[in-house]
Amino acid sequence: MDLLVFDSWHWWFYKPPNQPWDYIEVGNKLYKDMDRLKAFQIAFKTWARWVDNNVDPKKTRVFYQGISSSHYHGHDWGKQHGNCNGEAHPLDRSTNPVAENVDVETVESILSNMKNPAYFLDISLLSSLRPDAHPQEYVSPQHLGGDCTHWCLAGVPDVWNQLLYAALLED
Repeated sequence: MDLLVFDSWHWWFYKPPNQPWDYIEVGNKLYKDMDRLKAFQIAFKTWARWVDNNVDPKKTRVFYQGISSSHYHGHDWGKQHGNCNGEAHPLDRSTNPVAENVDVETVESILSNMKNPAYFLDISLLSSLRPDAHPQEYVSPQHLGGDCTHWCLAGVPDVWNQLLYAALLED
């Protein structure tokens, strides 16, 4: 491959009954459940070792797309309660509305310790500023529950693609 793009963050913080796994195996031990950040760290380190051992950086460019924000909690962008439902505009600031996410620090730390680090497409801030860009506002009235993790198309994911394209042009 000339280009590999990975993104796995979205699935790591689902809790029962919505999590997509029944057990997590670490070494020879099975866990029914574990701290999501710890599970992500283990999996991401495993991925990093695989990239270091199996990808030739002279032939293949590796990208890791970072953490896109969900907007289930209005306090993440200054509201007392609620979620992204009814949001019609991006936030009017260019700084992170919440403290730096430890999950981003985990990604940066592991990538920096790789023999052949992947390029980090850090979409976290961009995504956190767009509580208006989820399809929740546009679903039918029969749709139960909110969708504060997926994104409207065209929209924010198109900008992620533009960032990827710009990074490819750097070389």
